[in-house]
Amino acid sequence: MKITKELLQKLPKPELHCHLDGSLRVQTMLELAAEQNIKLPADTHEGLNKFMSVGENLVSLEEYIKRFDITLSVMQTPASLTRTAYELGLDAHTDGVKYFEVRYSPILHTKMGMTMAESVEAVKTGLQQAESEVGIKWGIIICGIRHISPEVSLKLADLTVQFKNRGVVGFDLAGAEENFPAKHHQEAFNLILKNNINTTLHAGEAFGPESIHQAIHYCGAHRIGHGTRLRENPDLMDYVNDHRIALEICLTSNIQTRSVRSLEDHPFKFYFDNHLRVTLNTDNRLMSNTTLTDEYWLAISTLPADTGKYPQYHYQWI
Repeated sequence: MKITKELLQKLPKPELHCHLDGSLRVQTMLELAAEQNIKLPADTHEGLNKFMSVGENLVSLEEYIKRFDITLSVMQTPASLTRTAYELGLDAHTDGVKYFEVRYSPILHTKMGMTMAESVEAVKTGLQQAESEVGIKWGIIICGIRHISPEVSLKLADLTVQFKNRGVVGFDLAGAEENFPAKHHQEAFNLILKNNINTTLHAGEAFGPESIHQAIHYCGAHRIGHGTRLRENPDLMDYVNDHRIALEICLTSNIQTRSVRSLEDHPFKFYFDNHLRVTLNTDNRLMSNTTLTDEYWLAISTLPADTGKYPQYHYQWI
């Protein structure tokens, strides 16, 4: 059977690494800005889309992250969070996603007085609306931020505990890795783990495998966001493999942020061939101008083109 993008879009897919504040519709940003009297870098769809989308321009992770200041500026009310979460649910459904996990950091949505708990309720409302209309299943991952104080991460961890079994399914640590080690946020992750909540950390994206080591051994990571640098430490990679720690792979954004030089250099196929558990994800649909279907299509291009066969899986009891 010939694999086409149309087929990939129709196939049921999960997505585990998708940022709410990185996946807004451009037209929604324009409308929310007009409603809230917020100045954006451009006031037309074409102009704003060009500014927000990284496209083929390579940037540093820090430059990539700066674009979130723009999306966050229009996401400071419950109504805006409900709308953007709802629309993301619809967009994911159109993309063939049957279950997805939406991650965001409530602390970044409090500039106009909304509480962190109110923000979670608002996101839940939007996702519930999408589920009721199109049937998509979802979960929320609350993010701590590396460059914000560990005390704030602890508050976010406590919020995660409060919403356990009420829509929130995990806790994350996001943001620039260099100079902001995960071990500083260990107390927050201790609280999460003691309450039997799953953890995933951004690690090994723009910093070395020692970042992944901290995520696992200081913070108890059950999954790793990105993990492109893991291959630099074969011993740690074996540990990740033996303990079934899944990698949330985001091909397009990894290339755009120069985490890898090109698609051909991406370790996705290397991990796949070595039987690591890999998942494909968009990361940020807006900034990276991508869909999950696009990511699967890119992944196919990294696999051998001469067989057309489905890959064989090998299992080993530990």
